[in-house]
Amino acid sequence: MRHPRIIIASISLAAAAALGGGITAATATTSAASSRPAASQHAAATVRTVQATVGGKTETVLVNSQGLPLYYYLNDTAAKSVVTGGLAALWPPLTSASPAAAGLTGKVTAGTDIHGDQVSYNGHLLYTFADDQPGQVTGQGVQGFFVATPGLTPITGSATAGSSSTAGTAPAAPSGNPLGY
Repeated sequence: MRHPRIIIASISLAAAAALGGGITAATATTSAASSRPAASQHAAATVRTVQATVGGKTETVLVNSQGLPLYYYLNDTAAKSVVTGGLAALWPPLTSASPAAAGLTGKVTAGTDIHGDQVSYNGHLLYTFADDQPGQVTGQGVQGFFVATPGLTPITGSATAGSSSTAGTAPAAPSGNPLGY
C-alpha cells in the first residue's frame, strides 16, 4: 500500500501579516500528527502581567506561564469560542483546569468549551499567537485578535457553566479605548 506524500510549507506569520495585512485561516497549514494547539495545554496556567511594546508604546499586558502574550478574539462570546481549525493552529487557546492569577485584580476562570478547559480573563477567552516569543507582541490587531490587558472590560454575563474564579473583578477599561489600555 502506498502512502501519499505530505508536504508542509511554512511562512513567518509576522512576515505574511506585514505583506498581506493579515493572515487568513485558509493560509494556515498544520500537520495531521499535531491535532492539538501548541500552547501551554494540560498544565496549570498562571496568568500574570509584564511590560511589552504594543503598537510602539510600552503597555502592561497579560502573559501565560511561559511569558507569551495573551490575546482575545473579537468574535468570541464569554460562553463560546469560534476559533477552530487552522485559526486555532495560529492562535492556540490557553487551557487549564485550574488557572491561577498573579498580580491581577480581574477574574480568571476556566470554562469547558470546544478546546477543553479554556482560560478566560473577565469573560474574554484567551489565546497565544504562534509567531510570538516571550515578551514579544506581534499579533496585535491581526485577524481580529487583540492583546489582553489588566484593564480589559468584563463581558457582561461572563459566568459560564463549569467555570471557577481565581481572582476578584477588574475595573472597567478607561473610556476611549475598547482594548482596555
